[in-house]
Amino acid sequence: MIARACEESTSTDPLEVFEEVTSLPFVRMHGPEHHVLDGACLLAAYRNAGGKIDLDAALAELASRGLKMPGAMCGMWGACGSTTSVGAALSIIEGTGPLTTDESWGGHLAVSSQALLKMAEVGGPRCCKRDAYISLREGTRYVCDSLGIKLGWHEPRCKFHQRNAQCLGERCPFFPPA
Repeated sequence: MIARACEESTSTDPLEVFEEVTSLPFVRMHGPEHHVLDGACLLAAYRNAGGKIDLDAALAELASRGLKMPGAMCGMWGACGSTTSVGAALSIIEGTGPLTTDESWGGHLAVSSQALLKMAEVGGPRCCKRDAYISLREGTRYVCDSLGIKLGWHEPRCKFHQRNAQCLGERCPFFPPA
């Protein structure tokens, strides 16, 4: 369902794709679907902006990788599934693997580490939507700056805070102004 929703999007803004898909009833507030969903939104926007990618194959590979990640990674493993999803999407776009020697290998790790640092600065408890905003922002910057593909972006204002029993409220950088 995630793949189909992403394939149907025409947006070049990964956050807009994310907002379209997360408005669908099968996406929960928190959950391991973000381990596929978040990177899938980046892949769809990349394709829509003219990036050379077989979106069907890329989404299938991302799902294969993302479904191996357990829920609650952020609290149990010290790495967020949203961040690893976006990192996996970047590796699919550039064909990066564990033996890659070009700058993409380190570039993807830098994207992940920058996103994780920003998440750590905000603090817990987890919020899969907040973490997606952060991961997608870092992934979008990388695609624009390193790959030369112009993706759209708008600063998110959370539309999910009322559904999140653990919302940080004004401590969250994406909480809507009062």
